[in-house]
Amino acid sequence: MVGAGRRDAGRRPAAGTDAAGDPGAGRPADPVVVAREICLRQLAARARSRAELAATLRRRGVTDDVAATVLDRLTAVGLVDDKAFAAAFVSSARTHRGLGRQALAAELRRRGVQPDVVEGATSALAAQDEEDAARDLVRRRLRSMDRLPEQARTRRLLAMLMRRGYPAELAIRVVQELVGAGTEEEEPPTWDDGDLGPSA
Repeated sequence: MVGAGRRDAGRRPAAGTDAAGDPGAGRPADPVVVAREICLRQLAARARSRAELAATLRRRGVTDDVAATVLDRLTAVGLVDDKAFAAAFVSSARTHRGLGRQALAAELRRRGVQPDVVEGATSALAAQDEEDAARDLVRRRLRSMDRLPEQARTRRLLAMLMRRGYPAELAIRVVQELVGAGTEEEEPPTWDDGDLGPSA
């Protein structure tokens, strides 16, 4: 049994080498090829920023110089493009998550996108578009709030908009108009009910 185990072990390809039967079997894998395959698998799952890919490569043990070489090549052929990534992210996050400009900028910064690219992607949002999105969110949420007092509806709707990155002034104006709670005359709402998450 011991001898058989040793024979089986001898047939397994060593870690970091090509699979048995491949023309390059037994040779260490090219680190650039390995890093490129990691990036391509990541990009096949979803679009990613250059910083996200660099972080993944670092976690997988790829050296910084190899990572830079691979990412530069992918950038040159257009597979890594932070401007395109940021524009697509803004469009998708606004449509599917209803995020405002501040939250969008925070999300892009968290993904390692450079400040000038973040500014370019979020500045393309028209103020009227952001207000229209806020109104749509409030209208949809109001449908499930019929049983709540106006003050509770106002507080929760304001919290929702601010949590999603809408400016406080815009949030108050939209909620006031759609709920009619008189927020300008009332004291600022308190957030002791846990509705308000961390600011973007």
